[in-house]
Amino acid sequence: MPFDALIQLPLTIGRLFGSWFGQEFWLTRFIFIRALGSIYLVAFLGVLLQTKALIGSRGLLPAHLFLQHIKAAQGPMAFWKLPTLFWIHLSDQWMTILALTGVGLSAAILLGLSNGISLLMVWIIYMSFVHIGQVFYGYGWESLLLEVGFLAIFLYPMFNLENFPAHHPPPKLVMALLLWVLFRNMFGAGMIKIRGDACWRDLTCLSTHFETQPLPNPLSPWFHRLPAWVLKGGVLFNHVVELLAPFGLLLTTPFRIIAGILTAIFQIILIISGNLSWLNWLTLVLCIPCFDDRIWRRIIPQSWLPSIPTDMGLSVMATSTQWGLLGLGVLVAILSIQPIQNLFSSQQRMNASYDPFHLVNSYGAFGSVGKERFECIIKGTHDPNNDDWHEYEFPAKPGNPQRNHPIIAPYQPRLDWQIWFAAMGNINQNPWLVHLVAKLLKNDPIIQPLIHHNPFQKTTPKAIKIDLYRYTFSPKNNPAKWQRSYVGPYLPPITIHDPALLNYLAAHDWPSP
Repeated sequence: MPFDALIQLPLTIGRLFGSWFGQEFWLTRFIFIRALGSIYLVAFLGVLLQTKALIGSRGLLPAHLFLQHIKAAQGPMAFWKLPTLFWIHLSDQWMTILALTGVGLSAAILLGLSNGISLLMVWIIYMSFVHIGQVFYGYGWESLLLEVGFLAIFLYPMFNLENFPAHHPPPKLVMALLLWVLFRNMFGAGMIKIRGDACWRDLTCLSTHFETQPLPNPLSPWFHRLPAWVLKGGVLFNHVVELLAPFGLLLTTPFRIIAGILTAIFQIILIISGNLSWLNWLTLVLCIPCFDDRIWRRIIPQSWLPSIPTDMGLSVMATSTQWGLLGLGVLVAILSIQPIQNLFSSQQRMNASYDPFHLVNSYGAFGSVGKERFECIIKGTHDPNNDDWHEYEFPAKPGNPQRNHPIIAPYQPRLDWQIWFAAMGNINQNPWLVHLVAKLLKNDPIIQPLIHHNPFQKTTPKAIKIDLYRYTFSPKNNPAKWQRSYVGPYLPPITIHDPALLNYLAAHDWPSP
């Protein structure tokens, strides 16, 4: 190949791709970045408010112990196994500084002060927290945010703060790669359902989903009480959106627009039917690249529209930028091989990362749906010999049957979510829960921000136990929100001087209360 043709290769490929992808995305990029900034902001607020209690030096799963174990196992390769800024330094103060930095940068991106550098910084900082978050950060939407956040770095020039930089038109390749993320997110969820629980095949999953989902909201009981034929229709709609519509994302308009509309409607229904963290909100943000500027010009009042440069195509981009975009496309193509294999594997993994930076991942949700809802109810007492136990309440998880269902998404109370998972297993599978009990026994102030109501604010309990209950929605017009029945002990009563507790804490290198 002649040298001049080689130099022009990314420009030639970009023009061919642009002619297929069609239209322009100045407004699309403008809206997408701000929407992504809002998701980052919610995520970092959760880091700021919860991380010290969860993984701080005195938290439930101290990050410094986790990194010590990784370093002992991986040696010099520890950073590449788990890339995080906390290898440089780890302390509660450093966590707070990075969390505040993430909040500030996210707010700036939301307000329009964004470029490649700010997007790169929030991505690195958030990845750093995800990699030390252990079970509290083990959700599919963490990888989804990191993958989307990485691609967003390439949407703007590195140092320019203009909203519409004339020399850097919205890269259509990046828009297409974002839709590739959306495709894997949706189609992966559809495939895991078809392969998983039989209720997705006989169309009955929604008869229990709204009641057994992690954190129901005020509308969840209404959805739960819909007629059976409506709920079956909802499962059919789910299959259409997750198994058929994603292929429209890979086509040109109008198929891409139709697929985007169907996906957006589906995400809005999920948002109003439960508190599913920011998974559905971020998926809704991923729908934005489905719509080019023609669509936004019809939606946004003309008086609000900014002055957008006349798009001169890739020719205005620096050659280095064009080569960078081409390299990005090649990288994503290579890293997509394993996720594609996973999609069509009979042993499909629901949420998986194949590289330490979460650049291209596998996704899925609700491969199985619970048929009954169980809740771990933590209780304390001043006198273990009397039946006088008082319940701890958490911000969002069901507890007191009289409490209203919360509206908390897209914010995620991570401890509440983990207790929901814990109820599906046993105490041996959730050692952090024993550590939580130890901290409650001494009223450790580090854990108080994660608790809605502590019945022992002025005195410490003498013993704590965890009981397992079965929860169901109350009948319509019943003032109580839940009905519950006792199932059995999850953790028998335990005191602060219990030798079994002290030995358990010592075995995990946790401080004795």
